[in-house]
Amino acid sequence: QVTGHLDDCTCDVETIDAFNNYKLFPRLNELLESDYFRYYKVNLKKPCPFWNDNSHCGIRDCAVKPCPSDKVPDGIRSGSYKYSEEANSLADECEEAKRLGAVDGSLSEETQQAVLQWTRHDDSSDSFCEADDIYSPDAEYVDLLLNPERYTGYKGPDAWKIWNSIYEENCFKPHNVKRPLASGRGDDGGHMFYKWLKGVCVEKRAFYKLISGLHASINIHLSARYLLQDTWSKKKWGPNVTEFQQRFDEVLTRGEGPRRLKNLYFLYLIELRALSKVLPFFERPGFQLYTGNKSQDMEVKNLLLENLRLAKSFPLHFDENSFFAGNKKEAAKLKEEFRLHFKNISKIMDCVGCFKCRLWGKLQTQGLGTALKILFSENLIEKIPESGPSYGFQLTRQEIVALFNAFGRL
Repeated sequence: QVTGHLDDCTCDVETIDAFNNYKLFPRLNELLESDYFRYYKVNLKKPCPFWNDNSHCGIRDCAVKPCPSDKVPDGIRSGSYKYSEEANSLADECEEAKRLGAVDGSLSEETQQAVLQWTRHDDSSDSFCEADDIYSPDAEYVDLLLNPERYTGYKGPDAWKIWNSIYEENCFKPHNVKRPLASGRGDDGGHMFYKWLKGVCVEKRAFYKLISGLHASINIHLSARYLLQDTWSKKKWGPNVTEFQQRFDEVLTRGEGPRRLKNLYFLYLIELRALSKVLPFFERPGFQLYTGNKSQDMEVKNLLLENLRLAKSFPLHFDENSFFAGNKKEAAKLKEEFRLHFKNISKIMDCVGCFKCRLWGKLQTQGLGTALKILFSENLIEKIPESGPSYGFQLTRQEIVALFNAFGRL
């Protein structure tokens, strides 16, 4: 049980729990089930920009497509006994991963029609994320309710490589400071790391905590929806307590688990703050959540505003004024660095080998990137005119869907 005060905040765990569990979460869930919020456009076919992913279940598809035997030359077929056992087990593993990690791409006819009209309502602007080109022929709409985030069998060195790249190269961290419990290293219990973290500015500390919170969030979902039974007649997902304890138990993680969970609460506060700040953008009479069904659109907009006003009513908001508050020139430079580091992390999501994990990884990083964009655009949001277009500050439909679904995950 994680309790008490959160570092760098005036808030505590108990206040967040009570507010979220009893007030916000039930209403937010209702919002996320609406047509506007359940369809997310994503390009799952982008190649990894950072390394050649030739691992099995790699970038192009989560499966090895076997060659029809009549296409394989005889010489190869007869000379390949020594490889066959290894090759077969590899193919089996990939088939398994494909079955569990496949993205369900079905959309109803009605939705396809509405989807064509949504694209007209999109506009883009400066962002913290490497957004997908939604006009690319490879970008497709995905129904998030049909593709829940859960354990798909994607683990081991490939998954580790993704997180390692994020922490080692994108968290402002010097290479000689090792993060706690990093795989395969002599560990000092994080003493050096936390000494370093304490010594850096609040922005860099926050950056690390946001990434750690995102990592914790994803691990909790994988533990909560774990594949417990997999037979030909039945698949059963449910909570895997052992898996959860390995990642978060205080003793098993040498005190690291509770820190990770506190970082999850920190991430929640940051995204909650962004929701409370963006209310004026959505309150304008001219803003509509366009799906083509007028009465439903009005209903969903009202529900959206109800969620945002509730977010605003939270008593102990994070004070983002401590961010980038020093020397103007230094602050601007740091802010740009912050943005570029985060943009890089959003690109790394195209290196995730399992499609379903990639879908949710991309959505959650875009959601957090959108929250950061909101927090750093406060002046622009305040100047939004009551009617007419908002030129200074704009959110695309992609960003809106990602923002709320990412917060829904937390």
